[in-house]
Amino acid sequence: MNTINTSGRRKTSIARIYMQAGNGNITINGRDYKEYFTTGTLQYIVDQAFRLAKVEGQYDVKVNLSGGGISGQAEAVRLAIAKALCEINPEYRPILKAEGLMRRDPRMVERKKPGRPKARKRFQFSKR
Repeated sequence: MNTINTSGRRKTSIARIYMQAGNGNITINGRDYKEYFTTGTLQYIVDQAFRLAKVEGQYDVKVNLSGGGISGQAEAVRLAIAKALCEINPEYRPILKAEGLMRRDPRMVERKKPGRPKARKRFQFSKR
């Protein structure tokens, strides 16, 4: 089987993945994903697409991650893996779509406005 290249994004995180048949190794920026994402919740997010498609331990994934924070990076990897699984077998799409894994979360940080300390916060009002 050939290597599948795809990418996933979340907030400002970008995950480029290379997926091929193997024995379930997930490498992120040259490190094992359990070493990169230390909490169980983030590890679950990365594994979620494989678990739903019932193909755990069948594919090796090499990931290049950049930008954003740790949870945004985990969700970017999840989206990229879900997209790659749909390329391999289109029958996985309804299962993954029902759980919301096929949708890129479009929420981004709101920009800071002029004359304010943050995007929506205002300076303290003084009547006198």
